[in-house]
Amino acid sequence: MPGGITETGEPYSAFVGLVYMFNLIVGTGALTMPKAFATAGWVVSIALISVLGFMSYMTTTFVIEAMAAANAQLRWKRREQEETDESDSTSEYSDDDVMGRGRSEPETKPILSVQRPGAHVDHFSIVERVEMGQMASMFFNKVGVNMFYICIIVYLYGDLAIYAAAVPISLMEVVCGNHSCSAGSVKYNDTDPCWGPVTRKDAYRVFLSVFTLLLGPFTFFSAQKTKYLQILTSVMRWIAFTMMIILALIRISKGTGEGHPPMASFSGVPNLFGVCVYSFMCQHSLPSLVTPISDKKRVGVLVLADYILILGFYVLLSFTAIFCFDSSLLHDMYTLNFTDNCNVLDIPVLRYFLGLFPVFTISTNFPIIAVTLRNNWKTLFHRDGGTYPWVVDRVVFPLITLVPPVVVAFCTHNLESLVGITGAYAGTGIQYIVPAFLVYYARRHLEPVMGRDAVNKHQSPFRHAFWVWFVLLWATFCLMFVTANIILTDTKK
Repeated sequence: MPGGITETGEPYSAFVGLVYMFNLIVGTGALTMPKAFATAGWVVSIALISVLGFMSYMTTTFVIEAMAAANAQLRWKRREQEETDESDSTSEYSDDDVMGRGRSEPETKPILSVQRPGAHVDHFSIVERVEMGQMASMFFNKVGVNMFYICIIVYLYGDLAIYAAAVPISLMEVVCGNHSCSAGSVKYNDTDPCWGPVTRKDAYRVFLSVFTLLLGPFTFFSAQKTKYLQILTSVMRWIAFTMMIILALIRISKGTGEGHPPMASFSGVPNLFGVCVYSFMCQHSLPSLVTPISDKKRVGVLVLADYILILGFYVLLSFTAIFCFDSSLLHDMYTLNFTDNCNVLDIPVLRYFLGLFPVFTISTNFPIIAVTLRNNWKTLFHRDGGTYPWVVDRVVFPLITLVPPVVVAFCTHNLESLVGITGAYAGTGIQYIVPAFLVYYARRHLEPVMGRDAVNKHQSPFRHAFWVWFVLLWATFCLMFVTANIILTDTKK
């Protein structure tokens, strides 16, 4: 069904939902975290990542509450329509009934007061997948809806372009021989040969084509089609993370660790902020991840457990990294520190495995992000009462989702500026501003029609209005801080 209210797909257990969320959050950002920690200092880093993790968890609970509120409002509208139909069907028998009904039942009559005797309906049960775009249409005015779509489209397109470039880059680095123990001191150009007459740039585009052909078709279907792939790559993710942590701990325990990170270096805070915002992002895909969960009684506990688990991984991974390796030698992509250093890992197979780890991480995220963007495009162009022709629904929307990021990735794989804009601005909007406004206006919309006694079982633990305004102030401060840093950096140049 167009308009953001879509089929929930094949249901799965809460544990599978936890796996999906872990896979979605722990992506490229996790591999860039160690260098950001080393640059900002370990005390500042652990403080900032804890605060940002808490803020992200808070806004995640906001989105889940808004999803429940959206489902309740849809039920209320259906009930209102049913009553209107019943009223019309009885009008031929009693005009007095019609007049009495019209006086006693205003449009905003609480839904709890019109339940049928003996019926117990959980109005806030999340059974319909309502994407963020549809929630924005339900709770925001026209300006708010347009601002939301600008933000989400910029972010998701940027995300897909980054993913589409990062996978073939990693494959190119492995295949083109950049994983020897001495490769750390060698700098390659795109025009250098990879194999025979094929240059590194040509190899990159070949891998990008293969990546598009393999993962692109998921855009035409549902994220649930990748269920078993998600579980498999989640196991591989745990193996890779555990391997990097253990290898770093072994080197540190032998007394051969080269890292002596500072306690605090505020010049590295802006970069750390951008990395952390990007590393905790999941709010835009929550409807696709949470709605198919068959038993949602413990969703709140599972989300909290996921965030604690992810925060623990980030801190452990980054701390072992900054004390194992010289801060000045840490790569942007942490896995490369193991692939070009035989003193840490001298088993070629394992070095190649870690070199390919970004491929596993990003490839499992790509279909979920693409399906989310596709569904939001459908919502943007939805016309009340209208349906899409099969070609538009099944071909056009997936193509406008898939083609632009792939074209960008074909043109360039230097996406540093795009990552900065995507994470700092659109990322702040999606992670902080949109969830805060969604839950604020959802509460305002539902109170007149549901009544004050209605209990949303998915209500955020941060139910006081103070937390909504706190998030908005925090987002404003972050945007001002990042903008000021960009201006000052450009001025120094």
